[in-house]
Amino acid sequence: MKSLYSQTAFNCSKLITNAYSTSFSLGIKTLNKKYHEPIYAIYGFVRYADEIVDTFHSYDKKRLLSQFKGDTHKSIEEGISLNPVLHSFQEVVNEYKIDYHLIEAFLVSMEMDLSKKNYSDAEYKEYIYGSAEAVGLMCLKVFCEGDEEYYQSLSEPAKSLGSAFQKVNFLRDIKSDYNERGRVYFPGVNFSNFNAKDKQKIEEDIRIDFQNSLTGIRNLPGGVRPGVYLAYRYYTVLFKKITQLSPETIKTKRIRIHNFKKFLLWVKVIFFTNFYSANYNTSQCMSVL
Repeated sequence: MKSLYSQTAFNCSKLITNAYSTSFSLGIKTLNKKYHEPIYAIYGFVRYADEIVDTFHSYDKKRLLSQFKGDTHKSIEEGISLNPVLHSFQEVVNEYKIDYHLIEAFLVSMEMDLSKKNYSDAEYKEYIYGSAEAVGLMCLKVFCEGDEEYYQSLSEPAKSLGSAFQKVNFLRDIKSDYNERGRVYFPGVNFSNFNAKDKQKIEEDIRIDFQNSLTGIRNLPGGVRPGVYLAYRYYTVLFKKITQLSPETIKTKRIRIHNFKKFLLWVKVIFFTNFYSANYNTSQCMSVL
């Protein structure tokens, strides 16, 4: 039986997830219950690292991130931490044998946020790998439950999905990233002169990522497929909304999907997944959705 301390640590990660992300919380609820705590733990870890670099403006971010990084590695090695977020995360890392290089890649991307304002092609790819693709692969490790061959077969589509999500986030948040943090993630893009050609090029890249991710979603375990597909649907709806807006609009307004529409998407995915899984195959279910 899980110790009371470990259980409260996982509860803290769940609380963080519910407080910070309505869409992610809905997605987790769609997963089989055995995956809830591990995914909450991963989200809590990445959320707090992101908070350090994005919001702790009155503090020494570099020192705090360095301390967080050291505490992360120490908790994994020792199998315990007095930081509940790190304690729940290390339990997941050790149980599911999450690769250290994925954690390191993520933390490197957070370090890049401390100093990088403009990105070359290589830096852009490195950042997306660490901040999004590596996190998706951590979750995939959990979903595959130790089956390395299965994990490897799904790793490329998982990276494409994470990449698509992050690039949509960049477009959605281009105003706040530039105005509040001085960052422009897209290589060769000048925020002041961001135009339709720049936007269309980015959107085409995102479309390719979404297309490449679908095979992987279809082949996920049944207990996680609806949740991941819900995230896919949410982001494709958000992406479609962004494609219909001018560059000037997304430079001045953060684009979002209202919570009620998120809930309707959740209901639709749950209903059709349950109905079609009982009567048809997964591909037919996803085509209807």
